[in-house]
Amino acid sequence: MRVKDKHASWLSAQAREVNFVWNFCNELSVRVFERERRFIGAYELQKFTDGATKEGLGLHSHTVQEVGQEYCRRRSQFHKVKLRWRVSGGARRSLGWVPFKTGALKYANGQVRFNGQTLSLWDSYGLSRYDLRAGNFSEDARGRWYLNVTVRVPVQLGPPAGQAEVGIDLGLKDFFATSDGQQVEAPQFYRDLEPKLAAAQRAGKKQRVRALHARIANRRKDFLHKYSTALVRKYRAIFVGNVNASSLAQTRAAKSVLDAGWSTFRTMLQYKCDSAGVWFKEVDEAYSTQDCHVCGSRSGPKGLAGLSVRRWQCLHCRAEHDRDINAAHNIRARGMAWLEEQIAAPLARRLA
Repeated sequence: MRVKDKHASWLSAQAREVNFVWNFCNELSVRVFERERRFIGAYELQKFTDGATKEGLGLHSHTVQEVGQEYCRRRSQFHKVKLRWRVSGGARRSLGWVPFKTGALKYANGQVRFNGQTLSLWDSYGLSRYDLRAGNFSEDARGRWYLNVTVRVPVQLGPPAGQAEVGIDLGLKDFFATSDGQQVEAPQFYRDLEPKLAAAQRAGKKQRVRALHARIANRRKDFLHKYSTALVRKYRAIFVGNVNASSLAQTRAAKSVLDAGWSTFRTMLQYKCDSAGVWFKEVDEAYSTQDCHVCGSRSGPKGLAGLSVRRWQCLHCRAEHDRDINAAHNIRARGMAWLEEQIAAPLARRLA
């Protein structure tokens, strides 16, 4: 949720002290490794930071502890002895980040109370209905601050609204094609605004550049939310191909791949399916464009030359296929095989 701009200066000051604690943990970790050839843990870091808030550090004690724990998590994730310093000023300034643990944030009368400060925000979710847990305050590239907090949401158990299963093939020309024959054209969010973005960059208008990037991201997010929600409401089982977006982002098609937002779309489908009681699975899409979904023969277009072939005819059963819809059919078939195993396994255990 967006925090009102009048609190930006106070949050920025908190973020600078968070950077100080992070850099202290970074330096201490490196020194311990150089002397003892071991990694210092979050529990030991806490011993070195205990009492810092009483000595003049203006952070909540929960925030200091969480910074140390997050540092250790990131160090383990990236397998590095030393992480990047968090910079508080200059062109390479780190965006503001102020974490907190459960119990550090209180809500009352449309505002939140944190570290002795009352913060106003646009409460679009109705926080009074929830028990606030851990989270953080984060800053975007335009200097706007947001509250990100985890809450317990009651799950509404019941059968899914949809009564069918679907396979989804993700692409660049068409954002996705379904086994039902639906094809959604890929919107060019970045390319639509690329001329304006280039003009703003040439003119050196940094705020305009940041605003255009935010607009691109918001349009993409809105598109992905609408279609993921529509699919979850329509089907009881959704199977999507496991196309490797990170690898394709290293190719000449990187701009289109990143603009499509495949990974974000699959993440949205997964958590929305979990909430709605819909089956979801990412299945192996290898050879899904080459296998005929009618007879199963591998007679489709192959190699780099075959990528431009959008329609083809099976050499064995003479069935005509649209490349993407045929792939969606194969993805659905593989997903259904997985689903049958998931349903049959508990029955087999009961019989045994």
